[in-house]
Amino acid sequence: EVQLVESGGGLVQPGGSLRLSCTASVLALRFSLYTMSWVRQAPGKELEWVSTITRTNTTDYTASVKGRFTISRDNTKNTLYLQMNNLLTTDTAMYLCAVGRAPFLPRGQGIQVTVSS
Repeated sequence: EVQLVESGGGLVQPGGSLRLSCTASVLALRFSLYTMSWVRQAPGKELEWVSTITRTNTTDYTASVKGRFTISRDNTKNTLYLQMNNLLTTDTAMYLCAVGRAPFLPRGQGIQVTVSS
């Protein structure tokens, strides 16, 4: 069974920064072979793709976060990261890491990020 566990969320003021982490188990022996993504879901809204990183470290971002967010991975730790800078109130959402691209399954339980003054 795949298990993805996110951490690093919380409450931050607009303009602030957070770094999210996602640690994968079971995939451990093959984590480096997987494309991984971050998605988010705000209350009452649909799941939104945020960013993807391939096994060759090619990255892609949705337009609203480009230049502010950075996705990365540490294959020695089976961990995916999302560095989020210059956060906006519109970034408030539950953030989830996922294996692959759409439909982003399996995915973790998520971690809340709230941007508010």
